[in-house]
Amino acid sequence: MFSAPGPEDAALSDEQGYARWLSARQGDWESLCRHCGACCGALEDPCQHLFMTPEGRSCCLVYPARIGPHRTVAGKLFTCVHVRQKLGTSWPGDEHCGYKKGAAL
Repeated sequence: MFSAPGPEDAALSDEQGYARWLSARQGDWESLCRHCGACCGALEDPCQHLFMTPEGRSCCLVYPARIGPHRTVAGKLFTCVHVRQKLGTSWPGDEHCGYKKGAAL
C-alpha cells in the first residue's frame, strides 16, 4: 500500500512536503497507474494525446509536457493537471483508477 505524507513532511509547505514525499516514492506512485485512460477522458471525449496500445493500455503521447492547456478529440479545450489534483473528485471510470485505490480515497 502506498503511504501518505507523514509528520516528517508537516514542517514544509504543502507543495514542498508533497514534492519531497513524491520524489522519495516516485516509482511506487507511478506503478499504481493501471493505464485505463479514464482520468484522460477515455470513456467520454478523450484528450487528443491519449493513445491506446494494441494491448488496451493507455498512454499520453506528450506525458513530460502534459500539464497545461490541451484539446480533446472533439476539440474541447481543457487544462490537464496532475492526477493528485483530481483524486478528491469523480469522473467516468474513476472506479478503475489505481491512484484512487492506492491512496485509499
